[in-house]
Amino acid sequence: MKFSELLSVFKTGSATVRSHMKNLIEMAAADGNFQDVEAALLKKIAKRNGIGEKQLSEIRSNPGDVAFEVPADAKEKFHQLYDLVHMMSIDNEVHPEEQKLSELFAIKFGYKREKVKDIVDTIRLNIKNGISADEAELRLKMLL
Repeated sequence: MKFSELLSVFKTGSATVRSHMKNLIEMAAADGNFQDVEAALLKKIAKRNGIGEKQLSEIRSNPGDVAFEVPADAKEKFHQLYDLVHMMSIDNEVHPEEQKLSELFAIKFGYKREKVKDIVDTIRLNIKNGISADEAELRLKMLL
C-alpha cells in the first residue's frame, strides 16, 4: 500500500470500519430494496464508528474502492456480525439473499460453517428481544 493510500485510510476511518460500512450497505441492498429504516440504521452505525455522512456516501458510491477486511479482534467480529444481522432484520422481513449473505459473512469472519445458521438465528432473536450486542455475545458464548 502506498503512503498516500495509507494516509487516506487514516483520514477516512480504519479499513476495517470502512469495510464494515460497505458490508452493511450490501446487506441493506441484498433484497433489492434499500429502505429508509435501513438507511437510518446505517447512519447510526456509521456515526458510532466515526464515519460521517460524506464518507458513507463515498463508500456507497464507490464500493469497489473498499476492500473486504476481517476484523482481527473476536469481539469486533461479533459486533460487526451483530450489526449485519440487525441490518438484515430491521425491516421485519428476512429475504433469503439476506440470510445467505449474513451466513457468508459469518463464515468469512471465521465462525464454523456448521454453526453459522444457528449463530445468525440466535443473534436475530436477541435483536428482536432488545438484547445489546455485548449481552448477545455473552449468551451466544454460553450456547457454543
